Amino acid sequence: MTVHGELAVLPGATESEAEQALKDFTSAYNAADKAFDPALDAGRVTGSLGAINQAGLKARKSYSPNGNPAHKPLELTDTAYVIPKKAGWPRWFLADTDSNRDRDGGRLDTRWLVAFVRTGPDAVWKASYLAVVRPSQVPEFSRDEDGMALPVEPREPGLAVVPEDLSRTYTAYLRDGAPDVFAPGTTTSGWRQARQATRRAGFSYQYVDQPLAGASFAPLGLRTEGGGALVFFSSRHFERQTAAKGLRPEVNADVKALLTGEVTSSLTKERISSQLVHVPERGSGTGRVRVLNRLPGLVAAKGE
Repeated sequence: MTVHGELAVLPGATESEAEQALKDFTSAYNAADKAFDPALDAGRVTGSLGAINQAGLKARKSYSPNGNPAHKPLELTDTAYVIPKKAGWPRWFLADTDSNRDRDGGRLDTRWLVAFVRTGPDAVWKASYLAVVRPSQVPEFSRDEDGMALPVEPREPGLAVVPEDLSRTYTAYLRDGAPDVFAPGTTTSGWRQARQATRRAGFSYQYVDQPLAGASFAPLGLRTEGGGALVFFSSRHFERQTAAKGLRPEVNADVKALLTGEVTSSLTKERISSQLVHVPERGSGTGRVRVLNRLPGLVAAKGE
């Protein structure tokens, strides 16, 4: 009997496949970081992580053409694989790992949560999201009778915000302060306040936030014990700096490497960002979405 992969509800990966995917990603990431060559890991990254990674390597290659003199190989160990069942493609899983990149010289312990996606039976696994969190922020995941994680559908109705709407809701909140569904923090209320307080004589600032949820930027979520879900989602952000006559926006090395046009009076920076959030059940507790981690990266710049 043939079981059609597009119809049957199956584990997203076997544990051995997940182990190999993490190994392949780490190897490619290290090669690319050592050479500052985006081509060396382009086939192992996608989505917001891919956009940030590729742009960052391109920028650093431009001013360090001989590679990374401070390269230290990334090591991902003590890994737990969280694998959901689902029908059809894409399929995905989460690697909950310990890295050798802890902050503050190792005094602040962190976990790297890497989401891997495979778009079809002949495709390779690619890392699409990365979040760096404290161990206490990694929840217990709900499991089925086979021990597999429970995925969250894009239009999951029982959550305070459905995953498919998270990017639109987040960017609307940053723009207007509504809908006010996010818990206070540096990436929500604090970021809005910081923007409003930005002042520099002779310069004005404008911000545009756009949802980003299609294709490789689709949200990925897992049910958590005690209710709610852990969800990754992406967004796009523009910052425009306009100078008064006689002044010029500053262009650093990373911006210069990704710049189109000539900076005379204005500079627009484009960033892509991924967020990891905990979304509570609808009507439970405060009902607030908590942002656990935000990973932004410059991907383009335009001068005028």
